[in-house]
Amino acid sequence: MSIESKYSAFIQENMPTLVKNWVSQALIGENDPFKSEIIINGTKLIEFTLLFVENKINEDEVRELSNKIAEERAQASVNIGEFVYNSNIGRSELFKHLAAFGESITVLQPLIDKINYVFDQFIYYTVKRYSYIINQDIQEKKQFIDETHKERLTILGQMSASFVHEFRNPLTSIIGFVKLLRLDHPQLKYLDIIDHELHQLNFRIDQFLHVSKKDQDQVVEYFLINDLFKDITEFLYPSIVNSNVILQEGLSQNIYIPGFRNELRQVLLNIFMNSIDALAENEGQKIIQYQVADLGENVVIQIRNNGPKINEESIRTIFEPFVTTKNHGTGIGLFVCKQIIEKHEGEIKCLSDDQWTSFYITLPKRT
Repeated sequence: MSIESKYSAFIQENMPTLVKNWVSQALIGENDPFKSEIIINGTKLIEFTLLFVENKINEDEVRELSNKIAEERAQASVNIGEFVYNSNIGRSELFKHLAAFGESITVLQPLIDKINYVFDQFIYYTVKRYSYIINQDIQEKKQFIDETHKERLTILGQMSASFVHEFRNPLTSIIGFVKLLRLDHPQLKYLDIIDHELHQLNFRIDQFLHVSKKDQDQVVEYFLINDLFKDITEFLYPSIVNSNVILQEGLSQNIYIPGFRNELRQVLLNIFMNSIDALAENEGQKIIQYQVADLGENVVIQIRNNGPKINEESIRTIFEPFVTTKNHGTGIGLFVCKQIIEKHEGEIKCLSDDQWTSFYITLPKRT
C-alpha cells in the first residue's frame, strides 16, 4: 500500500477526533444561518484533501465546494477572515495527525506539499468568489441608490422649475415698473439698488431653470470675451464697491471664443458672485483677479480670490448638486456651471490653498 493510501486510511480512522478538535477551535457565530453547514463543509474539505492526496479528485470539485461556501459566507454577512482562520485550523489538525503517523519528514514531504496545495487553492477560490459576490452586491446597491437619487433630483427639478416660473412672472412685472419709475422719476433714490437686486434675483432664477432645461434652440456665436468680462464687472460694480473688493484685470489681448454667450455669462457671473461672498470673511485686503490665456486650440480662464481656503473634501464635491460651503447656499450654482462648461466641451476645476482659491475654465476655440 502506498504512503498516500496509508495516510488516507489513518485520517479516516481518526476523523471523529480530528473534526472534534477542529470544531472546538473554529470561529462559528451563534447566529450564523449556516452554522450546521460549516461543520459539514469542513468535513468535506478534509475528505477532498484525502482524495486529492491519492489523485482521486480534481481541482474542479474543490472549486465547487469553494463556490458553495463563498455563497453561504456572503449571505451570512460575515467577515471572510473567519473562514480563512477556520480553514487553517483544519490544515493544522491534519499536520498534527501527520506527525503522529510515524514516518520520516522525507517520506511525508510530498503529502505535506499536497495538503498545502489543496488548502491554498481552496482558500484562494473561496475568497475570490466571495469578493466577487460582495462587489456585485455593492454595485447593485450603488446602482439602486444612484437611480433613486436621480429620480429624486428629477422630481425636485420639476418642482423647482414650476415654483420658479411662478416667481418669474411677478418679478418681470416689477422689473418693468422699475424701468417706468426711472423714466418718470430719474432722480428717485435707490432705484439703481432695487434694479440691481432684482436682476440678481433674476439671475438666480435662471440657475434653477437651467437645471430643468433640456434641448434649447440656441445658436453658437463668436464673441469677444473681453466684452463679456466688461459686462459682468459693470453689472457687479455695486456689489464690488459695497464689499470693498479690489478687482485686478489680466486681459492683455482681444480673444474671441465660440459658444452660447448668455450661458457663459452665467458661469463667470456665478464664480464672481461666489468669490465676493467668500471674501466677506477676510479682514484684510479682498482681492479678485481674473485673466484669460490663449493657448492655441484652447482658451483658459482663471478667476481667483484670496478668501479662506476650501478644504479638500469640499473641493472634491464642489460641483455636485446641492453641495455648498455657504450657510444659506443652494448648491445649484457651480453644478450648473459644470453642466454649461461640459456642454461647450470644456472643463472646469477648482484649486485652493492658503493664498488663493482659483477656478480654471478651459474652452475650445472651435465649435
